[in-house]
Order: sequence, then structure tokens, then C-alpha cells
Amino acid sequence: MNTTQRVGFKHINRLAIPSIIAGISEPLLSIVDTAVIGNVEVNAIEALAAVGIAGSFISAIVWVIGQTRAAISAIVAEYVGKEKLDKIISLPAQMIAINITLSIVLYLMTTLFTKEIFELYNASDLVLDYSVRYYEIRALGLPFSIFVFTVMGVFTGLQNTLIPMLISISGALVNVGLDFLLVYGIVGILEPMHVEGAAYASVIAQGVMALLALVFYLKKTPFKLFSFTSVHFEIKKLILVSINLFVRALALHIALYLANSYATDYGKEYIAAQTICFQIWLFFAFVVDGYASVGSIISGKLKGAGAIGSLKYLVKDLNKYGVIVASFLMCLCFVYYNKIGVIFTTDPKVLDVFYSVFWIVIVTQPLNAVAFVYDGIFKGLAEVIVLRNTVVIATFLGFVPALLISDYFDLKLTGIWMAFTVWMLFRSGILFVYFRNNVEVILKR
Repeated sequence: MNTTQRVGFKHINRLAIPSIIAGISEPLLSIVDTAVIGNVEVNAIEALAAVGIAGSFISAIVWVIGQTRAAISAIVAEYVGKEKLDKIISLPAQMIAINITLSIVLYLMTTLFTKEIFELYNASDLVLDYSVRYYEIRALGLPFSIFVFTVMGVFTGLQNTLIPMLISISGALVNVGLDFLLVYGIVGILEPMHVEGAAYASVIAQGVMALLALVFYLKKTPFKLFSFTSVHFEIKKLILVSINLFVRALALHIALYLANSYATDYGKEYIAAQTICFQIWLFFAFVVDGYASVGSIISGKLKGAGAIGSLKYLVKDLNKYGVIVASFLMCLCFVYYNKIGVIFTTDPKVLDVFYSVFWIVIVTQPLNAVAFVYDGIFKGLAEVIVLRNTVVIATFLGFVPALLISDYFDLKLTGIWMAFTVWMLFRSGILFVYFRNNVEVILKR
């Protein structure tokens, strides 16, 4: 290919739009869970806090193991660029086996210490009880989620974002329908199941997504499902990439853990408001992440083809599109500022806390967009050591000091979101400078 050819707007959006739809399906499920649970008639604040805490921990596990999604996507995309896909026919099967094994081990380990885990989040009394009950059910879906993540990584590496979108939409529809049915019940037919109903809805939806992912994998890819031959020569590289992304994800979730832990310690209204804020932040992140995913998908292919000029154009264009989308979301939220919180809860104390900090969640969106786009680019280039070091630095030199200072001055949830802002400044700034100064070196590796 022409190494300076610009990737066209239509081609970017042909990949980005399905990726955005697929991406927002996951946080949309969490938002629906939050809204449904936040409006139950019994102990709504405690239930909302519990789903926020347990959901955050589950996301940590899925995101840590699910980092292999980016790793497998980068390697597949690179071989697509080299036009040597036949060389990695057995690789995805071996990664699927490793991931499912890891998820089962983590399920067994965490369910033995569920109560102790959520006590570390400062959960107690009814919030602790709800957290344990929710997690013990929801964790049954971990192997399903990890399998789906791995298969989606294969498809994005193949430059196909349509199938991940179809899988995600199907899971979202099942989850939303079951949320209302199981949480609220049907008078005279089905008793309300409260937080347990939300957990069962998620597990069933994850099972449906896993089944669809299996069918698409077998029918729409050239890869095997089982591989009993020798270990693939790229498995070492894949595991090394994954380990570095594991470390990155752990550092990322240390920040999220500290945020939830401090919010819980401030009181149930604060962790409930934090849950709402974070679900909205996550939703916005996944919208913008559609363009970040294009960066991950295309940059690996451009690296395989050695197209440095095209890569530079790609980064500029994706940043522009990401900031435009983030700015649109920011404006939309300011227009409907006072109507958003009541979707999730009617409790006046929770709403007071939420509205006092929501503006910070909103104004940081363009900054977040830049960080997410560079995340996607570096994942696609398999520059995982840079990604690892960036998040470690951002967490321990940015987020943690900012959180401790804000806690000292008793800023509570405002301080937590100021710390998140510092965190994203570090992440976007480091990656921007490193890419600008080292892009030629990266493509020669």
C-alpha cells in the first residue's frame, strides 16, 4: 500500500460506528442496572451502592483478563497487514483456552473470599450483604465474558467490527429485558428478586453473547476452536503483551478501587452518587472508544505494512473525531444537566452529591477522548510497555497524590473527580509526547 495514503473518513467510520455501538452496549447494561436498582422500593441506596462496588470489582477482573483482547487483536491485525494470516491459524484457540482457564481459577478464588474482598471497599451491614449476594451470582458469567472478549479481539484484528456489534446488541437487549422482569417481578406471577435479579439478568445475557460469539467464530473466521498441536510460536509474544496489559489494568483498577473505597467511607449517599457518575463516565468512554478501537484495528495493519505516513494521518484524524464526539456529549449533558440524575434515583441526598460533581465528569470528556485514542493506537502497535508505564505513572504520581490531598482538605466526591482529571491529564500527555517523538522507532521494531 501507499505508505503515506490517508485512511479515508468513510473507512474509519465504517469501522468506528459498529465499534461505538458494540462498545456502549457494555456500559449501557451497567447504566440500566444502576437505574433499575436505584429505583427499587426497598433499600434503594444500599442496593445502588452494592451494585456499584461489586460491579466495579467484576469489571476489574474482566478488564484485567480481557486485556488479551487488545493483544490478540494487534497480532491478528499485523498478520492481516503482512497478508500471512495462515501463519496464526491455531493461535486464537490457544489464547481462548488460557483465558477461560484463568477466569475459572479467579472465580473459584474470589468466591471463597467474597465478604473479605468487599470489606476492603469499606462495605458494611446491608451494603456488604447485597454486594456479596450480587457478586456470587454475577461471577458465574466470568468465563462467558472472557470468551466473548477474546473472540471480539479476533474479529477486530480481522478488521471486522460488525460482528462484535451484533453480539453486544444481542446481549444488551437480553439484559435490559431481564433486568426489569427479574428485579421488579410480575405481580402474582414472579416475586421481585432485587439485586439478585440484576445479577441473574447479567449472567444470562453473558451466556447468550458467548453462544453467539462461538457460532460466529466457527462460521466467520479461518481459525480453529481447539488446538492440540505444539504451542504456537507467537504465544510467547502474545502472553508478554498480555502480561504488560495486565499490569496496566491492575494499576488502572487501583485508581478505581481507591475512588470507590474513599466514596464508600464518606457515606452511602456518596458511593451511590459515585456509582452514577462513574457509569455515565464509562458510557462516554466507550462512545469515544469506538474511534480508539479503529486506532487499535488499523494501526496494527499499518505497522505490518510499514505505512508511517498513513499512521500519522490516522492519529490526527482520530483525535479530531474523538474530541468532536466528546464535545457533543459534553454540550448535551449541560443542556439536560438537571434531568439526568433523576433517571437513576429520586433520593434528594444522593442527587445533591451527584449534581455537585457531575460538571467535572462532563468537562473532562475532550481530554479523555485524546487519552483513549492514544490508548487504542498504542495497543494496535503492541507498544504495551509504554501503555503499562503510562498508567502506572498516572496512577501513583498523579491520581493517588491528588486523592490524598483532596481527602486531607475534605473535598469528598469533588476531590475524587479532581483526582480522576489529574489521572487523565497524565495519561493523555505522556502518550501524546511519546508518540510524537518516537513514531519512526516504533514502526521499525
